[in-house]
Amino acid sequence: METPKTTEFAHIGKSVIIKGELSGSEDLYVDGQVEGSIELSGNRLIVGPHGQVRARVNAKGVIVQGKLEGNILASERAELTKSAIVVGDIATQRVAIEEGAYFKGKVDIQRDIAKTDVARPAPAASASAAAGSSSAGASFVAAKAGISEGK
Repeated sequence: METPKTTEFAHIGKSVIIKGELSGSEDLYVDGQVEGSIELSGNRLIVGPHGQVRARVNAKGVIVQGKLEGNILASERAELTKSAIVVGDIATQRVAIEEGAYFKGKVDIQRDIAKTDVARPAPAASASAAAGSSSAGASFVAAKAGISEGK
């Protein structure tokens, strides 16, 4: 997915390195390095193909084209493109993982993501119950991307 031309994005370029807490009220495109936390609860985060993020992420939508290490809380959607390398847990309502993407972690598909906290995962029994019929879809997505469950 390309960066949409119709929406304005804050842009962190390839040569920029940020360490600490990053928050904002507009969409953010990261092609540089960010370490810490990213808080864009009402907006989208796109990690570009050169982006390297080591952070806890909370955003409305997350698209990863580069590298992201850390937990993702996306209130609407998380997407991993074929060039993505993601290590960490994802909690979201909808997830898309393209064939060729590398993902190590777990996916928790929720109906109401506002009440989810990725830092404190729910017990396995209640997480399965909360996912309901979506858990079959999560298994299918994981299988399509060549991901196996287990510790």
